Amino acid sequence: MRPPTPYTCHRCLNTVVKSSRATPAPRVLSTQFALRRDISTGRKNVSSTTSSTMADARISGPAADRRSASSLGYARGAQQEDADNSRSLLQPNNLFHPLSISPSPDMRKRGKFIKQNAYCPHPDHRQTRMPMNPNDPEARKTGVVPPKHVGFECPDCGIPVSCSEEHWADDYEAHLEICDALREINEDDHDLRSGRFFPEFEYPGENIEEAMVNMTNWDTFLFSREFEALNTERSLRQATRLLTYPVTIGSVLHELSPYNIKKGGRLTVEGLKSLSALRYTLHPAKSGAGMGIKGLRPNPPPVRLFILGARAESSLPRSVWVQLTHLFPRATFHLIFIGPESMLNRDNEFPLPDRTPSNPFGATVEDRVTSGMKISTFVEYYHTLHEAGQFYPYDPYFDCFVCFHPGFGHPASSHEWSQTVPKLLETKVPVIVTGYTQYDMQRDIDWIKETNGGEMDILMEPGENKFRSMRWDLNDFDPQDISCGNWGVWAFRGKRYETTKKDSKT
Repeated sequence: MRPPTPYTCHRCLNTVVKSSRATPAPRVLSTQFALRRDISTGRKNVSSTTSSTMADARISGPAADRRSASSLGYARGAQQEDADNSRSLLQPNNLFHPLSISPSPDMRKRGKFIKQNAYCPHPDHRQTRMPMNPNDPEARKTGVVPPKHVGFECPDCGIPVSCSEEHWADDYEAHLEICDALREINEDDHDLRSGRFFPEFEYPGENIEEAMVNMTNWDTFLFSREFEALNTERSLRQATRLLTYPVTIGSVLHELSPYNIKKGGRLTVEGLKSLSALRYTLHPAKSGAGMGIKGLRPNPPPVRLFILGARAESSLPRSVWVQLTHLFPRATFHLIFIGPESMLNRDNEFPLPDRTPSNPFGATVEDRVTSGMKISTFVEYYHTLHEAGQFYPYDPYFDCFVCFHPGFGHPASSHEWSQTVPKLLETKVPVIVTGYTQYDMQRDIDWIKETNGGEMDILMEPGENKFRSMRWDLNDFDPQDISCGNWGVWAFRGKRYETTKKDSKT
């Protein structure tokens, strides 16, 4: 009987088996094979001759599967050896590898990049920059030793974290606070390059109208939307890393949103006013529309979601963004990615069009992504488009701004938002913002209040996002800096002043 192959579909396997049977069997060489044990992983690795033998044993059909590895000796060459080494990542229990000796070339390249750019965090070194916040590891550095790049990989997490083994051992207690998270990042990145089939990236279509979506947390959302069962924490982390972007927006705008005006719901009175307008548009009543002449009804314009400072979110697979339309099946969307990096590394996919009188800002338009979604991309700053009246007029019933990790108050990026934020406040349209930490979000709020004279209404208090990414991300320039996408969420808009009529009677 054919052994189970959890990472290869049976149709492909049958094709390989038939092709291997049709070719003549190679000559068997009598050689001795030496096995060596890898100390870091505790697994057995075979020499180049043995690895080629094992590769042939896997593709020679059921009869070869029953043979002993030591009885076969097919010399296939270096190419087959490399292919066999990549196969070692396929097993879920063999995902941990130090970056310097990783079977994945991408991971080895990443390890070299970290060693060339990251600095040792030991307190004996001098600071290389000003600390960004009180919890910044850079604030611990009070010594006089010159800064030095990391070069020693922690044997527990496989990430270069110190300049030497002595500094790693001396500062081991501080490293333990993030060691488990770094090892998790290491294994998750190797899992993405393992070549296995990812059922967590298979997304369901529309639900039946009677099936309500439960927006309490990730588990209830995935279950009520009928996603494939995610039986491991790693699969959940990989799935939420992409879905966090559309689901975060949907969780704030949905009528069954976990954020409400009740105690602990974090929604303010002004937030209820603004979001009620959007929810009225996103959840329209049945109009009796149909395919026939009698079923013709006027359709409202699409809801425009302006995603400012777009980076990674603009290059997400479109099937991820389509999940937003499944949360609001009666509404249509126009996603507008805006920012100088919104087409980064996508030139081969969508070459930037020329700027012409009919397309003055060189917008890239993806029409009919689905029947309910259209996507446009502008490689330009928002304040330039706003001053040109590109999207005028704005309607609080149909428009919403979204900023994923904008860094309004971050010293390195605040100058880029100094002209954009006042334009956002002028529109009086809700702005949904996410952040990496509570400190990051509060810094953004304080910066907006200081630079715009308090002309801001908080719609939702800052706090942890119920649909944040469950996977940790590593800053290659500083391995001590780990974060997860969309950890927190809050919302604001330009302040509205209520006018009152003076009573003429005395």
